[in-house]
Amino acid sequence: MSEPARRANLPEYSVSEIAAALKRTVEGAFPFVRVRGEVGGLKFHSSGHVYFDLKDEKAVLNAVVWRATALTLKQKPEQGLEVICTGRISTYAGSSRYQLIVEQVELAGLGALMALIEERKKKLAAEGLFAESRKKKLPFLPDVIGVITSPTGAVIRDIMHRLDARFPRRVLLWPVAVQGERAAIEVAAAIRGFDALGPLDAVPRPDVVIVARGGGSIEDLMAFNEEVVVRAVAESTIPLISAVGHETDTTLIDFVADRRAPTPTAAAEMAVPVRNELVGFTLDLERRNFRCFSKGVDDRHKNLLALARALPRADQLFASVRQRFDHASECLVHGLKRNAEVHRRALLEIAAPLRPRSVSNRIESGIARLQALAHRIERCERAQLRTSREQLEGAARLLETVSHKAVLARGFALVKGADGAIRRRAAAVAHGENLSLVFADATVEAKAKGTGPGSNPSRGKPEQGKLL
Repeated sequence: MSEPARRANLPEYSVSEIAAALKRTVEGAFPFVRVRGEVGGLKFHSSGHVYFDLKDEKAVLNAVVWRATALTLKQKPEQGLEVICTGRISTYAGSSRYQLIVEQVELAGLGALMALIEERKKKLAAEGLFAESRKKKLPFLPDVIGVITSPTGAVIRDIMHRLDARFPRRVLLWPVAVQGERAAIEVAAAIRGFDALGPLDAVPRPDVVIVARGGGSIEDLMAFNEEVVVRAVAESTIPLISAVGHETDTTLIDFVADRRAPTPTAAAEMAVPVRNELVGFTLDLERRNFRCFSKGVDDRHKNLLALARALPRADQLFASVRQRFDHASECLVHGLKRNAEVHRRALLEIAAPLRPRSVSNRIESGIARLQALAHRIERCERAQLRTSREQLEGAARLLETVSHKAVLARGFALVKGADGAIRRRAAAVAHGENLSLVFADATVEAKAKGTGPGSNPSRGKPEQGKLL
């Protein structure tokens, strides 16, 4: 059969049929595989699925982690990390490509794990989480010590034994898993739980916290390299001691903790002083204080004795003072007597002019002067009163002379209008105006008849004003 005839007899497939056949073939040939490569093109989808590429120098393999599997992964894929992915090879018909359905992710050897830790260390250090300036000082003698570790391991027994030997304190144990998938989450929750305790809680708040674990491989200690644990330690307001692994083991929690202890036993030694040493030191201070006090008292006593010896005796010290006092007292007696004599003489000189007759004469002379002064004053007052009366009488006569009443008494009258104004001329009087005629003895009411000259043009000749 020719080649064209053979091709014409080939079965015909639809696109979906050939895609399904390829899927069955690939999944049948690679039911479960482990693939090593570097993570690239990492994408966390909103659905919860994780998509990335596994690549080496020559090829690229698409990989996907379904949401349910991603939640249980111990090691999450990270960009640039070399890992070993375990899963199934399958195809995706929508884009005609094959891919690895990942069910487990592990680091590809110790080197990859160390690279991951170093990269995480650089990131956290850049944020300032390892800075010495933010580290807190441990209390000298804490009342309560919080311990975060496994309740069944030898670590808690070593810590308790060491604390009892040095200085027994109250210990609160927060049990956690120190290895495995849940270890990091539980340790971080314990650190935050201790830090959240308040003064009103039933459980007392620790004064210092110890995070401890025994030795192990890098994989065993990986929980203490997790970012969630490092950030919990950085956020803690309680001073924290890291005691993870043996002296040669180093984890990221050691860099962020306030103190790092090489072993859990050493952490207990850092947390409390030695009671016996403290008691001995206190007693030594007491003895030194007593010796200093006693020496000070002795020195002051010696100084006082030396000063006392340098001082003169009391009789010598006050002898000259007493002598001056005696001399002053004698001078005072003589001075008082002389002063009394001087004042007596002065008093006699003043009292000499004050004899009874002399005093009487001076009094009589004074009375005579006062009487003469009184007579002169009385004469002056009479003369002034007479002069004032004469002046007043002259003014009264002058007033009577110029008064209008005198004029009225001679037969004249004062004419006033109804408005009370004086009418001095006939022209100022209107016809029919009410007038008041003021005489010397009385006032008479009158009414004007006619008008003043020139006030009525209808008449040929102005009439004289008449009174009604």
